Amino acid sequence: MAVWCSGLRKRYGRQPAVEDVSFQVHRGEVVGLLGPNGAGKTSVIKMLLGLARPDAGEVVLLGRPGSDPAARARVGYLPELFRYQPWLTPLELLALHVRLSGLDVPAQDQRACLDLVGLSGRASDRLGGFSKGMQQRLGLAVALVAGPELVILDEPTSALDPLGRADVRDIVLQLRSRGVAVLLNSHLIGEVERVCDRVVILDRGRVAASGTLAELLGQRELRLQLTAVSADARARLLATGQAEQQDDWFTVALPADDLGTAVPDLIADLVALGARVHAVEPGRISLEERLLSILRDGAEARAEGAR
Repeated sequence: MAVWCSGLRKRYGRQPAVEDVSFQVHRGEVVGLLGPNGAGKTSVIKMLLGLARPDAGEVVLLGRPGSDPAARARVGYLPELFRYQPWLTPLELLALHVRLSGLDVPAQDQRACLDLVGLSGRASDRLGGFSKGMQQRLGLAVALVAGPELVILDEPTSALDPLGRADVRDIVLQLRSRGVAVLLNSHLIGEVERVCDRVVILDRGRVAASGTLAELLGQRELRLQLTAVSADARARLLATGQAEQQDDWFTVALPADDLGTAVPDLIADLVALGARVHAVEPGRISLEERLLSILRDGAEARAEGAR
């Protein structure tokens, strides 16, 4: 287990920031931390790293109590907001962080880390001339230079162009393939959906939902172009639980764990009931749609409770 936390709570004055947050990140797993601004994501990360002291709860990192400084020796961290000394070069900056880590990282490995993030050609340039995107890449190199077993990335693609985001995605997948655990906090839900094995959704400091993408999305959509739809065929479509029609296109929701038989059975039944099937298009409810649904449900529940 790379991360284990239970019952984390944190208040700033009278304002609760985190309330009873618990989750795990296994080795070789990428977990996404999602939620709106103010949901408590960065506060949770700071408590995991010992940058903020929890009012209650426990943290274990890589088998050690979170309060033990040795627990963080094999953790790489890219904060959302950071600033490096403009007079340093990337090579000098990495050498500095290697010294701070107390680990022995050969110079060739440090250069390889710059190559990984696409900065090998700027290794001797002063950081004062770097763009935000280049500094973001350098921050990722700093997080990875000491060969961590756990990497925590807080908005790692915030200043990157589409090519840079793709590079970060590839790096995250490489880390996972090497057995490194990754905790990823990002507002770019599409990126989370592409790389994460599991997702934890925070809302107002609490875990609103968590699980694998299949568990959270729960269902897949199927678009069908149909004509000659009899009353019996329409009833069969409605039997799936949800069906919407626009002209001769029907959208139905299917359970995610039963796609192997649900789709061919539905098509066979519709044909037997006289419907003409012109097109079948698979689809899936997106993580963004599911996230918005969870947050809206939470807001409605709070509104009901306040009445």
